[in-house]
Amino acid sequence: MAFSSNPLGAPLSGPPSSGGTDPLGCDVGLLLLRLVAGLTMAAHGTQKLFGWFDGPGLVLTGHEFTKIGYPAGKAMAVVAGLTETLGGLGVALGLLTPLAAAGLFGIMINALVVKDDGFFAPEGVEYEILLATAAVCLALAGPGRAAVDHFLPVLRRHRLWRGAAAIVLGGVLAGVFLLLRS
Repeated sequence: MAFSSNPLGAPLSGPPSSGGTDPLGCDVGLLLLRLVAGLTMAAHGTQKLFGWFDGPGLVLTGHEFTKIGYPAGKAMAVVAGLTETLGGLGVALGLLTPLAAAGLFGIMINALVVKDDGFFAPEGVEYEILLATAAVCLALAGPGRAAVDHFLPVLRRHRLWRGAAAIVLGGVLAGVFLLLRS
C-alpha cells in the first residue's frame, strides 16, 4: 500500500512502522527548515535594506560591498538585500521554492568566497555553509505539502530536476557577481 511519493515519483511503501517514510513527518520537518532558514535570511535582508534588527542599512552595507571589491556598492547592497528578503520570504512560505532557495544559495556562495577567516565563528564560514546547504536541500527536496507551491497547479508536484536546475542557476549567477569584483 503506497502512502505518498518521493520527489523522484517512486511510491513509498508501507506504514512508518514498517520502515517506510512518514509523509507527515517529512512535511513538518521541511516546514520547520523552511521557516527557520527563510525567516533568518529575510531578517538579514531587512538589516541591509532598512537597518532593521540593528542592521547597518543601505549606506553602510553599500560601503562594505565597495570595500570588498564589488562595483556600485549601494546597488549591490540593494540586490543582496532584496534577494535575501524576497528569497527568504519565498522559502518560508514555500512559494516558488526552488528559485527562492537558489537565490539564497547564490548569496551564500558570494558570502563564502569573500570571507577568509576560517571555519569557526565568530568570523568563520560555518553559518554561511549551513544556510547554503539548507537552501540546496530545500530546492532539491521541495517544500513539502505545507507550502504555497503545493496549491499551485504547475508546482504542486515537485521535480528533482527543477530544484537541481535552480541551484545551477543560483551558482552561475553567484559566479557572475563574483566576477564583477575587482
